[in-house]
Amino acid sequence: MLINLQCYLNKHNKGLHSTSAWHYGRPLYILRLGHMDIKGLVQALAEESLLRHVLSINEEGLRCCEENTKVFGRPISCWTCLVDLEGLNMRHLWRPGVKALLRIIEVVEANYPETLGRLLILRAPRVFPVLWTLVSPFIDENTRKKFLIHAGNNYQCPGGLVDYIDKEIIPDFLGGECMCQGGLVPKSLYRTAEELENDEIRLWTETIYQSASIFKGAPNELLIEIIDASSVITWDFDVCKGDVIFNIYHSKRAPQPPRKDPLATHGITSPAGNNMQLIDKSWLLGQDYSMVESPLTCKEGESVQGSHVTRWPGFYILQCKFHSMPACATTNLPRVDDVLATLQVSSDKCKVMYYTEVLCSEDFR
Repeated sequence: MLINLQCYLNKHNKGLHSTSAWHYGRPLYILRLGHMDIKGLVQALAEESLLRHVLSINEEGLRCCEENTKVFGRPISCWTCLVDLEGLNMRHLWRPGVKALLRIIEVVEANYPETLGRLLILRAPRVFPVLWTLVSPFIDENTRKKFLIHAGNNYQCPGGLVDYIDKEIIPDFLGGECMCQGGLVPKSLYRTAEELENDEIRLWTETIYQSASIFKGAPNELLIEIIDASSVITWDFDVCKGDVIFNIYHSKRAPQPPRKDPLATHGITSPAGNNMQLIDKSWLLGQDYSMVESPLTCKEGESVQGSHVTRWPGFYILQCKFHSMPACATTNLPRVDDVLATLQVSSDKCKVMYYTEVLCSEDFR
């Protein structure tokens, strides 16, 4: 048997773990989707570059099929893909990443029909049905019949991975002997907002993301009404300026609609004009509303994704508020770190870009 291993890793896609090899003449491509830095890849490469990369993989697979047809003296027209989902979670359902994936599936289905011989999906976690619900309508029925899905570690049982691939070319993270490596995409490779707009991927504009300025005493609050318990609230936001504290609250009663900005009637925009405040100052924590997640401090430049499974119906409030520097407990004199941090912030203002979505409990299960 001829074995030839290649790794597709370069400075632009270090979050893309992938290995290809020949197994009984049919090319094998291995993808660690659960360990992919999806947000880093989209922000560093853009959707078009990711699409070109996937198309180049398909072209290389076809070339390998032609070469192996000559080597083995029999027709080889398709290849196998192994997808490891260990580590897949809600952060992989980042909307721009899913959008890029759907476009890639559409283009590949249209231009490379019947080139996939088998798709082996291993270690599928609980969140996999959510992803499958999103992508399966875009996959041809004949292609779906080629999918073989294993949850947990049952791929190690008879009828599992070793029935399709020899152990010497199974990756080490699946109990084999081949070594693979990779990592997160460095943020230094992320494109700027201007570059994103030039590529027509408007992550920071009116399409799906919203922006908010946060001041001392003026947090930004987002109201989400939940009808069915065990729904899943997901969020994704980038802290563009300053440090913020992220909180999630629950209330059985709806907050009053925010009052209109009196300056707006005169055509004047107030400093906090693009943020929303919902929690009334008369409300008491623990009585009128309760905290359902521990506060999370988010530093400038950080990108935060997460999810919360709701326990009760009602109204959930996602809050980002200004993070003030803590005072020194032993002296009134400012600490050196506090002074340096203050010099780096031009004003008592933070800015975040955010997106939220609610998944029903049926899809999450």
